[in-house]
Amino acid sequence: MENASVRLMHYDPRWRQEFEQTRSSILSSCEGDVVAVEHIGSTAISGLIARPTIDVLAGVTNPASIPSAARLIEGLNFRREPFGDWHDRDGVQLIKPRHRSESEPEPTHCVFLMVHRSDSWKQTIAIRDFLRTHPELAIDFEEAKVKQWRHGEGDPRRYAANKAIFFAHLLDQM
Repeated sequence: MENASVRLMHYDPRWRQEFEQTRSSILSSCEGDVVAVEHIGSTAISGLIARPTIDVLAGVTNPASIPSAARLIEGLNFRREPFGDWHDRDGVQLIKPRHRSESEPEPTHCVFLMVHRSDSWKQTIAIRDFLRTHPELAIDFEEAKVKQWRHGEGDPRRYAANKAIFFAHLLDQM
C-alpha cells in the first residue's frame, strides 16, 4: 500500500450511502461490541475533493472487546493493517481492499476500531465537525491538500505528512 500513488476525486454523494451500508454491516455483525460508528475523513465532508476511501470510526466501550470486534469486522472482507500515527495504539485499523485484490493497493474502506469517546475518538470527531461547520476552512484544507498532492506527485508519505501539518494547525484554531 505504501508505494501506490494517492488518487483524489471530486466529492461523490454516493460516499454517504457507502458509509451507511458499512455502518449497518458493522453494527449488525459486531453483536453489540461496537456501540458507535462514525463517518470521518474528507469523504464525510460534503463537497470536498477526497481519496475515494470511506473512512470509518468504530467504537467499543470496553477495550477488551477490540479483538473480538476486529475479528467480526474481518468477516466483512476487511483485513488488519498497522495503525496510522495519528491514532492511539490501542486500536485496530482494518481495510477493505478494492476488488479483493492484493495488487490493487488503495482500499475502498478503512475502519479505525478504538474505544468509544477515547481522546483519539474525540479529537477525530471534533476535527470532522469543525470542518463541517466551517466551510471556509474545509475549502482551505482542500486547496492545501490538492496543492501538496500535485507538488508531491501523489506520494503517499508526503501526502500524509502534509495533511498531518494541516490538522496540527487546525487543532490550534479549535
